[in-house]
Amino acid sequence: MRQTLANISLVVIDYDEAIRYYTEVLGFELLEDTVLTPEKRWVRVRPRGSADGCALLLARAANGEQQAAVGRQTGGRVFLFLHTDDFDRDYDAYRSRGVRFVNGPRDEAYGRVGVFADLYGNLWDLIGPASSADASGSSSTSR
Repeated sequence: MRQTLANISLVVIDYDEAIRYYTEVLGFELLEDTVLTPEKRWVRVRPRGSADGCALLLARAANGEQQAAVGRQTGGRVFLFLHTDDFDRDYDAYRSRGVRFVNGPRDEAYGRVGVFADLYGNLWDLIGPASSADASGSSSTSR
Protein backbone atom coordinates (compact mmCIF):
# COMPACT_ATOMS: atom_id res chain seq x y z
CA MET A 1 0.00 0.00 0.00
CA ARG A 2 1.28 3.48 -0.87
CA GLN A 3 -0.32 6.75 0.17
CA THR A 4 0.88 10.33 -0.14
CA LEU A 5 -0.41 13.74 0.81
CA ALA A 6 -1.04 15.66 -2.37
CA ASN A 7 -2.23 19.06 -1.10
CA ILE A 8 -2.71 20.91 2.15
CA SER A 9 -5.42 23.55 2.09
CA LEU A 10 -4.31 26.95 3.36
CA VAL A 11 -7.07 29.51 3.86
CA VAL A 12 -6.11 32.94 2.47
CA ILE A 13 -7.78 36.33 2.14
CA ASP A 14 -6.96 36.94 -1.54
CA TYR A 15 -5.72 34.59 -4.25
CA ASP A 16 -3.45 37.05 -6.07
CA GLU A 17 -1.92 38.44 -2.86
CA ALA A 18 -1.16 34.90 -1.67
CA ILE A 19 0.28 33.86 -5.04
CA ARG A 20 2.60 36.89 -5.04
CA TYR A 21 3.78 36.16 -1.49
CA TYR A 22 4.44 32.47 -1.96
CA THR A 23 6.09 32.84 -5.39
CA GLU A 24 7.96 36.15 -5.05
CA VAL A 25 8.82 36.22 -1.35
CA LEU A 26 9.24 32.53 -0.53
CA GLY A 27 10.29 31.53 -4.06
CA PHE A 28 7.69 28.78 -4.50
CA GLU A 29 6.52 27.72 -7.94
CA LEU A 30 2.96 28.24 -9.11
CA LEU A 31 1.69 24.83 -10.21
CA GLU A 32 -1.86 25.69 -11.11
CA ASP A 33 -4.29 28.59 -11.13
CA THR A 34 -7.60 27.44 -12.57
CA VAL A 35 -10.82 29.44 -12.39
CA LEU A 36 -13.65 27.18 -11.18
CA THR A 37 -16.38 29.79 -10.68
CA PRO A 38 -16.35 33.59 -10.61
CA GLU A 39 -15.61 33.34 -6.85
CA LYS A 40 -13.45 30.23 -6.65
CA ARG A 41 -10.08 29.19 -8.09
CA TRP A 42 -7.94 26.07 -7.75
CA VAL A 43 -4.52 27.51 -6.87
CA ARG A 44 -1.56 25.30 -5.98
CA VAL A 45 2.00 26.28 -5.06
CA ARG A 46 4.98 24.34 -3.73
CA PRO A 47 8.64 24.90 -2.95
CA ARG A 48 10.92 24.74 -5.96
CA GLY A 49 12.82 21.49 -6.19
CA SER A 50 10.18 19.34 -4.48
CA ALA A 51 8.97 17.55 -7.59
CA ASP A 52 7.09 14.86 -5.69
CA GLY A 53 6.30 17.02 -2.69
CA CYS A 54 2.99 18.04 -1.26
CA ALA A 55 1.57 21.34 -2.54
CA LEU A 56 -0.31 24.10 -0.78
CA LEU A 57 -3.82 24.61 -2.06
CA LEU A 58 -4.52 28.31 -1.57
CA ALA A 59 -8.20 28.51 -0.68
CA ARG A 60 -9.83 31.94 -0.45
CA ALA A 61 -11.95 32.36 2.68
CA ALA A 62 -15.58 32.26 1.56
CA ASN A 63 -17.38 33.21 4.79
CA GLY A 64 -16.86 34.72 8.22
CA GLU A 65 -15.86 31.46 9.89
CA GLN A 66 -13.17 30.83 7.28
CA GLN A 67 -11.95 34.44 7.47
CA ALA A 68 -11.55 34.04 11.23
CA ALA A 69 -9.32 31.00 10.62
CA VAL A 70 -6.92 32.81 8.27
CA GLY A 71 -3.48 32.78 9.86
CA ARG A 72 -4.63 30.64 12.78
CA GLN A 73 -5.50 27.29 11.27
CA THR A 74 -3.53 25.52 14.01
CA GLY A 75 -4.47 27.76 16.93
CA GLY A 76 -1.14 29.60 16.97
CA ARG A 77 1.17 26.58 16.75
CA VAL A 78 3.71 26.07 13.99
CA PHE A 79 1.68 24.87 11.03
CA LEU A 80 4.11 24.01 8.25
CA PHE A 81 7.68 22.73 8.16
CA LEU A 82 9.85 23.85 5.24
CA HIS A 83 13.07 21.88 4.87
CA THR A 84 15.99 23.43 2.99
CA ASP A 85 19.42 22.23 1.92
CA ASP A 86 20.95 25.60 2.94
CA PHE A 87 19.43 27.28 5.98
CA ASP A 88 21.62 30.40 5.95
CA ARG A 89 20.96 31.07 2.25
CA ASP A 90 17.19 30.89 2.66
CA TYR A 91 17.12 32.64 6.03
CA ASP A 92 19.09 35.59 4.61
CA ALA A 93 17.01 35.69 1.39
CA TYR A 94 13.73 35.61 3.28
CA ARG A 95 14.79 38.33 5.68
CA SER A 96 15.93 40.51 2.77
CA ARG A 97 12.42 40.11 1.27
CA GLY A 98 10.72 41.17 4.50
CA VAL A 99 9.86 37.80 6.04
CA ARG A 100 9.41 38.21 9.80
CA PHE A 101 11.18 35.59 11.89
CA VAL A 102 9.60 35.25 15.33
CA ASN A 103 12.11 32.79 16.74
CA GLY A 104 15.64 31.64 15.99
CA PRO A 105 17.73 30.78 14.25
CA ARG A 106 18.88 28.12 16.66
CA ASP A 107 20.64 24.80 16.40
CA GLU A 108 18.82 21.64 17.42
CA ALA A 109 19.80 17.98 17.17
CA TYR A 110 17.71 17.67 13.99
CA GLY A 111 19.14 20.79 12.32
CA ARG A 112 19.12 24.56 12.22
CA VAL A 113 15.66 26.09 12.68
CA GLY A 114 13.96 29.46 12.58
CA VAL A 115 10.26 30.17 12.97
CA PHE A 116 8.70 32.70 10.62
CA ALA A 117 5.23 34.09 10.10
CA ASP A 118 3.81 34.18 6.59
CA LEU A 119 1.79 37.10 5.26
CA TYR A 120 -1.30 36.01 7.21
CA GLY A 121 0.47 35.05 10.43
CA ASN A 122 0.70 31.28 9.97
CA LEU A 123 3.84 30.01 11.67
CA TRP A 124 6.39 27.99 9.72
CA ASP A 125 9.59 26.23 10.74
CA LEU A 126 12.43 26.76 8.28
CA ILE A 127 14.71 23.78 8.91
CA GLY A 128 18.16 23.16 7.50
CA PRO A 129 20.57 20.30 8.00
CA ALA A 130 22.59 20.10 11.18
CA SER A 131 26.07 21.52 10.63
CA SER A 132 29.15 19.36 11.07
CA ALA A 133 29.97 21.35 14.23
CA ASP A 134 26.54 20.44 15.63
CA ALA A 135 27.14 16.78 14.91
CA SER A 136 30.33 16.91 16.98
CA GLY A 137 28.46 18.40 19.90
CA SER A 138 29.52 22.04 19.71
CA SER A 139 27.21 24.90 18.86
CA SER A 140 27.58 26.85 15.64
CA THR A 141 24.95 29.50 16.36
CA SER A 142 26.24 32.72 14.85
CA ARG A 143 23.17 34.93 14.88
